[in-house]
Amino acid sequence: MTSTDILEKPDVRDQDTDQPPEMFHYVKKNKIAESAVMGTLVQALCGEVFPVTKSPKPGSPVCPACKEIYESLRK
Repeated sequence: MTSTDILEKPDVRDQDTDQPPEMFHYVKKNKIAESAVMGTLVQALCGEVFPVTKSPKPGSPVCPACKEIYESLRK
């Protein structure tokens, strides 16, 4: 089993729409620094692909699909 961590890139949507607020995703921990420095893309557990651009703060919202997959892997 590989290690994962909360991802650095939020899902940013316009606050004036019915879109959900920004969320952070779970990605492989060893890929976060590489993406932040080199700009390479990472793939979240939910399948979303993007470059790392931000660090999550305690209490930040987490992608429900990523959270569900991560919790099923920990069993």
